[in-house]
Amino acid sequence: MRVLTVNPGSSSLKAAMVHEGVTVGWAAWQIADPGAVPDAIHRWPVPDAVAVRFVHGGAQKTPAVITESLLANLERLVPLAPAHQELSLAVTRQVRDLLPSVPVVACFDTAFHAVLPDAAAHYPLPREWTRQNRLRRYGFHGLSCRYVVRRTAELLGRPESELRLVCAHVGAGVSVTAIRGGSSVDTSMGFTPLEGAAMATRSGSIDPGLLLHVMKTAPMSPDEMEDALYHRSGLAGMSGTTGDLGAVLTAAADGDADALLAVSVYTHRLRREIGAAATSLDRLDALAFTGGVAEYQPEIISAVAEGLGVLGLRLAPHERTDADRVISAPDSAAAVLVVRTREELELARGAEAVLAQPAVR
Repeated sequence: MRVLTVNPGSSSLKAAMVHEGVTVGWAAWQIADPGAVPDAIHRWPVPDAVAVRFVHGGAQKTPAVITESLLANLERLVPLAPAHQELSLAVTRQVRDLLPSVPVVACFDTAFHAVLPDAAAHYPLPREWTRQNRLRRYGFHGLSCRYVVRRTAELLGRPESELRLVCAHVGAGVSVTAIRGGSSVDTSMGFTPLEGAAMATRSGSIDPGLLLHVMKTAPMSPDEMEDALYHRSGLAGMSGTTGDLGAVLTAAADGDADALLAVSVYTHRLRREIGAAATSLDRLDALAFTGGVAEYQPEIISAVAEGLGVLGLRLAPHERTDADRVISAPDSAAAVLVVRTREELELARGAEAVLAQPAVR
């Protein structure tokens, strides 16, 4: 099967053609480029299916063929992932208009975390709020996590069912997930992609009392607070930059005090989330880093991992390379890896699985 995968992110749109499980073409555009989707569609031969990444699937636990009813349900989730959900909806509608005879499958980041244990998924809030199980930890970056599990098992020569793994997805968005036997058992992002570690422009976890204080004293509307937490916080807010980590590191190297502090907070928060995730496992076999920062800012990954000596982690000297690799020393208590994110392969697998079902055919 030939599957066109479309992955709208917060700053870019990535597309790939996957043929029989092998990526045969890949391209990326700025998310604001109005020609991105038509270019992706006309770049390669007409696909048998299109798979679109959705950050939030709500109650959806598996990929699903797009229908008007499903689109309406996904539209209701826009407030829970405002930086991503609307983009995925717009892209999906555009694809359906341009390829009306090709099935379009939605694949959900939240689906990987649908099996979270109750203790990890449940928020300590009034039970009348949480009884319907909608105000819960959903978790995100699930497609990335699913691929990392698969690839880590290959690199270490171990079955997925035996692995106890922490996956740190470090890009514009940052999440850390504890994985046991191929299933998510805890994750740093929650009801929205705002919780957890500090990110490029997102705040990560903040004392809710602090936010209430600011809203009362500023004062700020909920919409203004949302904009501040999603778009004007994180590395961007701390350093006065766009939030691009490369730019922040350059400013820090030039001695900019705000940039230096921003990098320190960023690495500290990431390290803390990794430590917390490790405690959700009965042992730690591997820590795998993935995402753009893992690929392009290896010095940050080294700084984070080297600060995790309490977990017995030790790094070996390693060179910057595009290859998936183990970067830990032989005497490290657990393997440390860098794995390229290959969400397109998981998107294609999801589409193939759905369309192989007799009812769908």
